[in-house]
Amino acid sequence: MQSQSFFRTPQQRRPELRSRLCLALAGCLLAMGAMPAMAQSLTPQEREEIVEQLRQLREQQARIAEAQQKLETRLGIAGVPAASAPAPAPVPASPVAAATPAAMDRLTVSGDLRVRMQGDHSKPNGTSNSSQLRGRLGAAYEVNDRIGIGARLTTGDYNDPNSTDVQLSNWDDGLRVSLDLAYVQFNLGDLKLHAGKIPQPFARTDLVWDGDVNPQGISAVYKTPLDGGGAFRAGALAFPIDKRATGPESYMGGAQVGYDSPAHGPFKFDVSAGYYAYRLGNMSTADAGDWRTNRLRPGGGYLSDYRLLDVIGGLTWQGANERWPLRVTGDYVKNLGAVDDQDTGFGVDVSLGRASRPGDWRFTYGYAQTDVDAVLAAFSNDNIGIATNYKLHSLTVDYTPMPKTMVSAIWYHYKPNDPAYAGANPPGDWLDRLRLFFLVNF
Repeated sequence: MQSQSFFRTPQQRRPELRSRLCLALAGCLLAMGAMPAMAQSLTPQEREEIVEQLRQLREQQARIAEAQQKLETRLGIAGVPAASAPAPAPVPASPVAAATPAAMDRLTVSGDLRVRMQGDHSKPNGTSNSSQLRGRLGAAYEVNDRIGIGARLTTGDYNDPNSTDVQLSNWDDGLRVSLDLAYVQFNLGDLKLHAGKIPQPFARTDLVWDGDVNPQGISAVYKTPLDGGGAFRAGALAFPIDKRATGPESYMGGAQVGYDSPAHGPFKFDVSAGYYAYRLGNMSTADAGDWRTNRLRPGGGYLSDYRLLDVIGGLTWQGANERWPLRVTGDYVKNLGAVDDQDTGFGVDVSLGRASRPGDWRFTYGYAQTDVDAVLAAFSNDNIGIATNYKLHSLTVDYTPMPKTMVSAIWYHYKPNDPAYAGANPPGDWLDRLRLFFLVNF
């Protein structure tokens, strides 16, 4: 009876063949490794025996290889390569490490630091000098294609919405820091919604909205391009000003529409019209820094209502030299809720030059005039010592010495518009304020 191993398949016989081959190779290697050590002690007969054993091992190795090849040929299969050590399993990338670059691409950080010297002069009070500091640090993060969030830390008195400056005084006390922005943004194509303490949604000048005022509530801004290169825009704001558990509340609802023209040769223009309706039923948390120079009733509360119609127009001329554009901006406001004719304000600014690149100069002259109840003083111009009822000339020189820096000098020359509402200010005297500041932004 034939051996049972004769009937095994080639796949079953391969391990046996490999084992024999490995044993033969091991014996050969051992013999070869031992030869140098034994060469000097072996007799000639012993050497011949070892050589004969090596010859037999080589012949056996050749027969095994030949037999394996014949079997594989009969079955039509390829030879199996020698086994190798398995490659280490790939280590999955760390989710945190993989997400970090993408997350950083969605984050925008910006800010500025401004140091300022100020001098005030009037005939009855003489001259006084002071120094101010402003620092702002903001961040915006794009959560996804539809939603973003943002916040900004700033210096200044958190009870004063239209100033972020800190007076350098008070025996070197630490600086106050607060959030003047904290919002969620929804991006819906041409429509953007903001909720929280939000960026200013309207085109503005200091006549109605001071540059530091960021309203709270919900805003919607829509801007869409038009054929020919122009753009239409519209904005709306629901602005809760003061909330009480019981009794009347204070809030504002406003809207603005605007148009930005395409270039007509060297000229471009823009126009905006807005309406802001305030309902100021609660003054319990307001202070003198809020009502400022607006008139009050003897029993408290504003004498006038505030329903402001505000129209802004701008014209830009860009000549052959891009460093010297000319821009004229005009702003007219009328308070439709005023109790009398103290209801109108206007301003005009003319600027020549730019301040965006190193070596740039920009010169600006402005004139503004308001009646005492033309605008709500709580959120209007905070650059001079009179919030409303003023006549104001201003001259500004800006210079950009290096990227992301600016040196500026501003001179304000102003006085009360109507002596009857001059308050503590000299009715007929002009007052002067000079500011020099250095700004770094990033």
